Amino acid sequence: MPLCVLYTVRTLCYTMDNVINESNMYLRKALESLAGADSERVNRRYNNCATRCYYAAFQAAIAGLLAAGIRPIGAGQWSHTFVHGQFAGQLIRRRKLYASALRDTLPRLQKLRHEADYTTYQVTETEATRAFRRSQAFVGAIQERRGGERS
Repeated sequence: MPLCVLYTVRTLCYTMDNVINESNMYLRKALESLAGADSERVNRRYNNCATRCYYAAFQAAIAGLLAAGIRPIGAGQWSHTFVHGQFAGQLIRRRKLYASALRDTLPRLQKLRHEADYTTYQVTETEATRAFRRSQAFVGAIQERRGGERS
């Protein structure tokens, strides 16, 4: 049965097939961002690595939220606050779908991304490597929960 959302201009209906496809698309983006992070890390571009690590986890979190039937109200914008709060609150604390160790992954990676993007701070090799491992574990947990799907 489709889930319909009424907007001022149009009605969008989400069937399970649409939700699964959308979730797969975000997981593909996450995997692409993770591959980009690894490339940036190997090529010693640590600030870019930090940015890609955050977005890999952010996109994977969206895939996990969609797979669990959670989406933003209204126009469908995935704000960082919404994604962080819903992932930690609903999928980790309430539904216990993911390990509690993942709870601080998004905020930690976002903090490093902000330092890399918005300050003069230079991300170190150690920080980039840790961020990559943290992001890799996060994306892997989403993949594993979804049955190991490789999109």
